Parts: sequence; C-alpha cells; structure tokens
Amino acid sequence: MLEGATTAPSSGVGGTRTASPQTPLFSARSELSRRYRRRSRAREIATAYALLTPTLLLLSLVLAYPLAWEVWISLTNFSPLNDGPTAFVGVANYRHLLSTEEFWRSATVTVVYAVVTSAAKLALGIGFALLLARPFRGRALVFLAIFLPWAYPASVSVIGWYWTLSPPIPTAYSVFMGTMKYAVDGAFGGGAWAFLSVILFNIWRGSSFIGVFLLAGINAIPPELFEEALLESKSRWQRFWLVTVPLLKPFIALAIFLSLTTAFADLANVWMLTAGRIVFPVVGTHAYWLAIKGGQYGPAAALSLMLVPVLLATLLVLFRIFDSPEATHA
Repeated sequence: MLEGATTAPSSGVGGTRTASPQTPLFSARSELSRRYRRRSRAREIATAYALLTPTLLLLSLVLAYPLAWEVWISLTNFSPLNDGPTAFVGVANYRHLLSTEEFWRSATVTVVYAVVTSAAKLALGIGFALLLARPFRGRALVFLAIFLPWAYPASVSVIGWYWTLSPPIPTAYSVFMGTMKYAVDGAFGGGAWAFLSVILFNIWRGSSFIGVFLLAGINAIPPELFEEALLESKSRWQRFWLVTVPLLKPFIALAIFLSLTTAFADLANVWMLTAGRIVFPVVGTHAYWLAIKGGQYGPAAALSLMLVPVLLATLLVLFRIFDSPEATHA
C-alpha cells in the first residue's frame, strides 16, 4: 500500500456499510436501546409495587395502625380509672418509668432471661444441626425427637412442664421436686425456681427450632466446600470454626434475632409456668400488670415501646454481622 493512501470504509454483506461507533446511526440505535431498557425497568418497578400494594395495605392495617395507636397512648394518661378526658402528657410516662425501681428490675430480668436463653438455644441448636447433618441409622427418629418440642402446641406442653416442675398433687417425684424448689429458692430468693422453670422451658422449646433452622442452612452450603476443608485440615474444630461458622453466619444472625425477639415478648409462657405469681417480672408481665390489673394504659404502652430501641439496635448489630463491609467489598 502506498504511503499516504486512504483505505476505503469497510462494507458489509451485499455492499452495505456497517455502522461504526462514530456514525449517527449507531448513536441513534444506542439511544433507542437505553430508552427501551429504562421503560422496561420502569414497567417492572411499577408492576412490583402494584403486586406489593395488597401486602402493604394489610401490614398497614395489622401493624402500622396498632403501633401508631400505642405510640399515641404512651404520650397520654389514658386510663379507664380517670374521671376526666384523656390528656396529652408527652414523655412524662417514660420519665416516670425510668425513675422507678420496678422498671429497672424488670428490664434487668428481661435482659438476663433473653441472653441466657438465647446463648443456650444457640449452643444446643448448633449441636443438633451438626448431629443431623450426618447420615446415620435412625436419623429420622432423632430429627422427629428434636423438632417435636417446637411442633407440639405450647399451650399443652407448658402445662406438662408446670405439673412436672411444680406438682400440684402428690406424685412419686413430688418430694424430690419440692426439695429442689426449696433449695433453689433458698439460694436465690423466693420465685427463683419458677423463673428457672421458665428458662428451661424456653430453652427446651426454642433450641429445637434453631437446630432445624441451622440444619437447613448447612444443607444449603455446597458440599464441595466441606470436602475441600477436609483436605486442608484434619481438625474438626478448625473446620467448624473456620468453614462452617462463617458460612452459617447469616443463619446464626437471624436465629439469634428470632430468639431474642421471642424472649423479650414472652408473656404467656412466663404467666402460665408461674401460675400468675410473677416474682421475677419481665417487661411483658410488668406491662400486663400495669394495663390489665392497674388500668394504667399510658405507662403500659410506654413500657412496651421501650423494647423497640433495644430490638432495633440488636437488629443493626446482627445485620452488620450478616452483611459486613469486608464481605461486600470481597
């Protein structure tokens, strides 16, 4: 080719010219493609919101309205015992609760109850999940025995626990249980045995759910990762701590949050296992006494809403564990 000569533009099949990125035809096609994608995306978003509308309306009716009503009641002196009309008192109910010894006692008992039961349920749940993750003879029966406490109705099982730990009639083990009750109450104060029975029941019932929940998480992990870990290390503890726990981190975080939520909101089991004799009150039983027994709906609503910041902070911490910045950048 002679120096300085120009090459002819390439042509397509049949002599037609192909559009280069610099031609107006190519730019027009790109603009049309971008418009089509934007419109398609907008239609998908509109369809998604249209499908979500019934659910959002139901949640607004079932959750948002009662929550908003409770927030409003917590800022008033609403009570059936008042002679005059309901008055707005602002945050006076919150200030009054924070200055009472009963609130701090119930808050301390609630935190101890939630932390102890959640730690025990998580430890037992991980053990159950690791046990059921391996095939062995009779695995189906073991799975049924582990999952049965959660599947069985709590209203029935809680009565069985109450009759077992605090026999209302003379039985073969009533003397032994009576001795245990007096020993625990003598060491930790009156009502400690009833509170211990509530803790044991919560652990017995909740650990089965967490075990099956974490088992589902283990089954969702590709088995090739465990096979590679077996080649890297022969130590079961290292494989569990360095491979199983990081892969189960989202499931563990959600299990902890569900456990804490159920423990903070546990009212029925505490009430039934103690036969209404609340010596170690949790926030739920304290709010029940204020509202139902005392008729103080304003302070009771404020007391129940004080759990919200604690649960939101817990959810934030667990979300950071679930979706850490290191994992996002990786």
